[in-house]
Amino acid sequence: MRLFSLEGKLTILLGATLIAGIVVTAALIQWWQPPWLAVLSACLLLIPLVVLVARAATAPLISLLRVLAGSVASFRDGDYSVSLAERRRDEFGDLVRTHNELGNVLRKQRQHLFQRELLLDTVVQNSPTALLLVDDGDHVVYTNLAACALLNGGRRMTGLDFAAIVAECPPALATALASRQDGLFSVQLEGEEETYHLSQRDVRLHGRAHRLLQIRRLTRELSRQEVQTWKKVIRVISHELNNSLAPISSLAHSGRELAQRGDGARLSMVFDTIEERTRHLDGFIRGYAEFAKLPQPRCEAIDWNAFLSQLTQHYPFRLATSAPDAPGWFDRTQLEQVLINLLKNAHESASAADAIEIAVTPRGGEVRIEVRDRGEGMSEVVLANALLPFYSTKRSGSGLGLALAREIVEAHGGRIALISREGGGLIVALNLPSH
Repeated sequence: MRLFSLEGKLTILLGATLIAGIVVTAALIQWWQPPWLAVLSACLLLIPLVVLVARAATAPLISLLRVLAGSVASFRDGDYSVSLAERRRDEFGDLVRTHNELGNVLRKQRQHLFQRELLLDTVVQNSPTALLLVDDGDHVVYTNLAACALLNGGRRMTGLDFAAIVAECPPALATALASRQDGLFSVQLEGEEETYHLSQRDVRLHGRAHRLLQIRRLTRELSRQEVQTWKKVIRVISHELNNSLAPISSLAHSGRELAQRGDGARLSMVFDTIEERTRHLDGFIRGYAEFAKLPQPRCEAIDWNAFLSQLTQHYPFRLATSAPDAPGWFDRTQLEQVLINLLKNAHESASAADAIEIAVTPRGGEVRIEVRDRGEGMSEVVLANALLPFYSTKRSGSGLGLALAREIVEAHGGRIALISREGGGLIVALNLPSH
């Protein structure tokens, strides 16, 4: 037990009070008779003394507890500047020191948090991406400088009605903001067309629903990608034209000499080769034209059993699942074109014919169509690039088959994915809206 601990002080106080009571009682017994009257008199004298001593001993502790309660209330309200100067050598002194240390830690943490928030706000405010936060009452809660410049002529928007701001925007921008969907849109700004990407997410802040909008300008990025795409197209077309025109030119020269010699048998072979190269070049050009002029899908209700049955007439496959009872909603011709191309790839992948299968599975508001094979599969590099236009690993491939499939599926509002199968092979998954 420490001498200056609360327990030690209380022991000394009680001991002193007890000794004083014994001394007073003994003195009164010597002076007064009978003894019980002396004891009663001693009690009457000592009770007020004990009360005064107790009040004097507890008054500093009660005052300290009140100060501590006020300081804790300040902490609760976010004020960490309170520090107590009480100097005690007991447990209450330890409590005061711990309280002050806690205040120092909270102050430092608040400073760090403030600096991080200031840094984050600086980054967000100077970001080229326009950011808006709209609450569930459709009022703007937060914006950065880019959002103010794009949507409100550089003026502040905090607290304004978001619908009123949208109504003042250009039609394409207003339609995109009101759609509550992600996507690309173009707007005429200062006489030039600018392309933007809109991303919208639902978030919860302080227990309330909010909507976060991000608008990013993509004009420069798209222009660079367009230039790179045109360069790639030109290289591919130039390579293919050279591969066909050079042999045709050489064969034409040889044919002229054979005609002069009257060698009809070899001349016929020259003409056949020229015809074959011309037919290949024509197919190559028509493939590009088909990719560039893909019409918008005309969706209608399609019976799955009839559709899959007709598909077996082109390439054999096994149906891994029963056809859904509910009809599909897609363009029959375009989806048939996609699946025929995927089945053709599956048969060309060195897969056994009986291992090629199609699975059609309803998933909520979507229908998932999987074309599976047990062929050679694709490496990670090929998987990452196979859906890009003009990318092909086949010697005679144009690189448009899977790109055309992707274009058709996305035009339906769906998505396509290539997945390597365990044990070898490939899965091409098409996710289409079910209605």
